Amino acid sequence: MNRHLMSILKQKWMMVAFVVLAGALPAKEPFKPNLGPDLPTITVTCGDVTLLLRQATQWTAGRIDYRGHAMTTERSAYGTVFSFPDVGFIGTAHLENEPEKLQSLAFFLDDKKVETPAAEMKGSSFRLERKSRIRAFDLTNIIEIKDNQLHETTTVHTDEAVPLKLVYHFMHAWTPSVSAFLTADDAGPLLDDAEVARKFYINKRVDWMAVYEPKSGQFGVSRLLEAPELGEHISTIWNVPDTYRKFYLKCFNNATVPAGFNGTWRMVTAFGNDTPGSWENSARKLAQDLVER
Repeated sequence: MNRHLMSILKQKWMMVAFVVLAGALPAKEPFKPNLGPDLPTITVTCGDVTLLLRQATQWTAGRIDYRGHAMTTERSAYGTVFSFPDVGFIGTAHLENEPEKLQSLAFFLDDKKVETPAAEMKGSSFRLERKSRIRAFDLTNIIEIKDNQLHETTTVHTDEAVPLKLVYHFMHAWTPSVSAFLTADDAGPLLDDAEVARKFYINKRVDWMAVYEPKSGQFGVSRLLEAPELGEHISTIWNVPDTYRKFYLKCFNNATVPAGFNGTWRMVTAFGNDTPGSWENSARKLAQDLVER
């Protein structure tokens, strides 16, 4: 047997041995936060809205369904995340630097505290109160389902001044099949074409925004109900084909959060159903209804 043939056989043997060894290694355990039930997910259904909560993402949202159709994707992070100049992202599903430390969790179904949440829960209303610490920030996230709407409240407090690259609130990873967006004075398609891949849309302060999902014929409308003036928030949608059309409320862009800051942001998201040619009018009406309630 010549040396060349021996070398080839040796390489093949090493590759087979590596594959066998890799297969024998235990799979990496999914991340588990410092608080919460020992469940990988919790699915809560109230009326037409279903919310998936994930242990691996620190008990933040994992998917939002309306009438049995997924309006968002699980392939993303939800909630609030801070980006620090010296380290990058910390918060929610961003575990690449350091996890946020949960301080408390409380689950309520039909206004009654649930001491031991089940993997699946159903009721008329739901509320999750989540408190955590991210470096110098005290963060409170409250997410509620009531009246077929999703309500989110975020409160941030810090005793010391903190420079930031940015903070994102109310991240909603709309499914990549979403085909269009709408605001009070802007509208447009969300396409998979290469020239618009990874493009950011809206990029300004708006009271509300909406998206349309053609497979289900459903739309979602998110309206900002409260926000501190400090932080100069803007809304944006990041178009990432085959992954998501992701909404962010962006604040404190390359700015410092001052010492003693205490601010609250509130958003409500509601849903509807209509044809591609009529959904914009229905979404505008729903947006107005949300502010009048």
